[in-house]
Amino acid sequence: MIKKTFLSAVFIAALSQITIAQTKLKTGIWRGVLTTASANQIPFNFDVTNTGNRQELYIINSTERFKVTDVTTQGDSVFIKMPLFDSEFKLKHTGNTIKGNYIRHLGDRDVPMPFEAIAATNWRFFPSTAKSNYNVSGRWSAIIGEGDGRDTTVGEFKQVGQKVTGTFLTTTGDYRFLEGTLNGDSLYLSCFDGGHAFLFKAKVNDNNTITNGKFFSGLTGKDVWAAVRDENAKLPDAYSLSALKPGYKKLAFTFKDINGKEVSLDDARFKNKVVIVQIMGSWCPNCMDETAYMVNYYKKYKPRGVEVIGLAYERTTDFAKSQKALAQVQKRFDIKYPVLITGYTSNKAETAKSLPMLTKVVGFPTTIIIDKKGDVRKIHTGFNGPGTGAHYTEFISEFEKLTNDLLAER
Repeated sequence: MIKKTFLSAVFIAALSQITIAQTKLKTGIWRGVLTTASANQIPFNFDVTNTGNRQELYIINSTERFKVTDVTTQGDSVFIKMPLFDSEFKLKHTGNTIKGNYIRHLGDRDVPMPFEAIAATNWRFFPSTAKSNYNVSGRWSAIIGEGDGRDTTVGEFKQVGQKVTGTFLTTTGDYRFLEGTLNGDSLYLSCFDGGHAFLFKAKVNDNNTITNGKFFSGLTGKDVWAAVRDENAKLPDAYSLSALKPGYKKLAFTFKDINGKEVSLDDARFKNKVVIVQIMGSWCPNCMDETAYMVNYYKKYKPRGVEVIGLAYERTTDFAKSQKALAQVQKRFDIKYPVLITGYTSNKAETAKSLPMLTKVVGFPTTIIIDKKGDVRKIHTGFNGPGTGAHYTEFISEFEKLTNDLLAER
């Protein structure tokens, strides 16, 4: 009887393992769709791979492949935790379909968004597209929003066949890697990066005008947009948008790091160093692009006398919640410089209050460059990430030249 019971237990355990193994996601390209409150669909593709006895996936937006390693299955349930932005998917798995919710954990509430994905589907908006006589490749002057909320941006697109990639550059950053299609005279672009979901739709009237644009962001965000071709379109100088108030030359602050230890700009480690202060937040995709760059910048320039400090402005004043979110960021990018939890939220007025010597904080990220005497030399608003192509490489060249010049000063 004991032997029979033991064999039964072994059989059940083995069967359980087989069942769990069968719930693994089909490898290869999937098409996922997030549905907004207005019933608009924000599509993106992702690639599921097997790595040893576990699975990973890569979210695909244009040339970006965003790696996600926390993928687990339990019975017919699938749980995908994003490595950044404090968000996750909770799904049910049926054959080649997964369905459920994408959930963003904000400071004071959770925001679920319906999600569904189908395996073996590598198209984004349409299985096939109608040919178009238009080509949107090039630079555009684009207005997103209307009234007091309107934002003048620069759209840069590349079209090959009907496929369109590109982004919108703004004074506070960019819309990252957009990908889509020109279907006849209808333009569709989308992006999902784990923290933000974007959908742009519009009519292309000819090779020089785009009208009737609709922009959807996340569950409820909705706006209008339009654009005209302008190869000379450009944004204001990113170093001109924020400054020190009259009478100030230096920055001063003391905040706790992720481990709860107080760090001050007056500490000995920052004396006689070029110091880069990064105003950021774990919720901010452009900040994550800047952090990815800043980690390598710090490796290169720390031996030469450069220090970097991250000042985090989260969506909550709860230290433990902020600590958890920033620990994810620290691990993801292997950050070696201190990241401080300011205790202030991501509200721009709150940010300015924490650093009263600044005229204003226009957006995230904002980067403050301090010379070896402790004087603020420049303040840069926003960050042109890798999705902006040449603008990204131009920023790196300019920023590192400035660093070299400051290091050469006595």
